[in-house]
Amino acid sequence: MTTTTVFLLVLIGLFAGAMSGFVGIGGGVIMVPALIYVMGLSQMEAQGTSLILMLPPIGIMAVMNYYKAGHLSNTLITYGIVIAIAFVVGGYFGSKLAIRLSDSVVKLIFGILMLYISVKMIYGGYKSYLDEKKNLSELPISTPEVDSDQ
Repeated sequence: MTTTTVFLLVLIGLFAGAMSGFVGIGGGVIMVPALIYVMGLSQMEAQGTSLILMLPPIGIMAVMNYYKAGHLSNTLITYGIVIAIAFVVGGYFGSKLAIRLSDSVVKLIFGILMLYISVKMIYGGYKSYLDEKKNLSELPISTPEVDSDQ
């Protein structure tokens, strides 16, 4: 493995980790495309490589920050544990399906899913932004009182 390869892998990992901690994404949305287009891996190789790093608890530091900030209740931690268990089962069956299909079909399905999620997120974010902007414009504007005796 060359120094350039290690450097690129570290950059991909840092960016995916930062995005995971920032907005909760990383593996599929950041790393799979980066491994395909930056590192030249096939769709299957990229997916497998992305899954390798999910084996250890990679997000533990980000989870601790969210917990300390009060954004994770015991209920939400339980949600995460249940999802993680189901993720293992889903990952098994999803990988079985993926390796039966051609790279092209899996890449197409992946791209369509990312496009759908992107449009949904952009629309929802823009709608929320307009609602926030509208709510801010409806707030009464307070002006400093001017002393008429001056």
